[in-house]
Amino acid sequence: MSGLVFAHPNLLYLLLAIPLLVAWYIFRQRDPDASIQLSTLKGFSGVTPSPRVYLRHLPFALRMGAIAFIIVVLARPQSLNTWKNVETEGIDIVLALDISTSMLARDFKPDRIEAAKNIGIQFVSGRKTDRIGLVVFAGESFTLCPLTTDHVSVVNLFKDIKTGLIEDGTAIGSGLATAVSRLRDSDALSRVIILLTDGVNNKGEIAPITAAEIAKTYGVRVYTVGVGTQGEAPYPVQTPFGVRYQNMKVEIDEALLKQIAEMTGGKYFRAEDNKALSTVYDEIDKMERIKIEVTEHSKKQEEYRRFAFFALALFALDLLLRSTLLRSIP
Repeated sequence: MSGLVFAHPNLLYLLLAIPLLVAWYIFRQRDPDASIQLSTLKGFSGVTPSPRVYLRHLPFALRMGAIAFIIVVLARPQSLNTWKNVETEGIDIVLALDISTSMLARDFKPDRIEAAKNIGIQFVSGRKTDRIGLVVFAGESFTLCPLTTDHVSVVNLFKDIKTGLIEDGTAIGSGLATAVSRLRDSDALSRVIILLTDGVNNKGEIAPITAAEIAKTYGVRVYTVGVGTQGEAPYPVQTPFGVRYQNMKVEIDEALLKQIAEMTGGKYFRAEDNKALSTVYDEIDKMERIKIEVTEHSKKQEEYRRFAFFALALFALDLLLRSTLLRSIP
């Protein structure tokens, strides 16, 4: 750290009030009216003043020091020119999530889409140095969040995902193409898409293989994840008596998902329950760790804590002295 700057330097002008307070204090000390009036001081002529007499101004000095430190705290001191070596991943990741109504199936707990959201949030929270984007697709696709290091925003958007936001269906090609468009201008060392779906491509104007070829052209690696148990799964069905769950056959185009992954240098995973899906994300997390060391100029760091500590310490000492050693009787 080579220097200190202030976010609100104008507040430092408040320090000019301290000399005025000192002048007011000195003026009050010249008040000729005694607290206790005696007819004569002859009986005290031989008394040597105690150290308390010389220390009687110390509490005021402590208060002035505490006020000065508080003013410095309000001005928000910050460190400047801090250089440090850090390790970074250098990876841009886009999560492409299927939000078709079939994601409401209950072979996951509480259902597929909620399981995918919860585990996706855990994944995002663990990638602290990466830029992450979010794409959702069903019968069409759109970017919910562009690439960003603001993972709090990504997590909040993740939590708001639900089925019915867009036309129903499964447009795997459109979802993949939208995710690729988020990464095509990226200059990251590694560009990755994690595409999660539970169905077969049946909508969209872009064929999944075409989207995979585009991803390969831009050097984007695609990890595909098929979610759904083997056989049948309970799907919600609207009936005259409300929503009922009916077992329906699970259909996932695994051959297509494997082909997309192989074309782009990624890998295909099948997740049949919450635990398996969590394991999939853990495996991808371990695979996508490209460590590089860079020297970065860090952001300004708040330095108010030490000044706040000094202010608190001086106030505490002032209070202690006025309550014990330098206690005065009105």
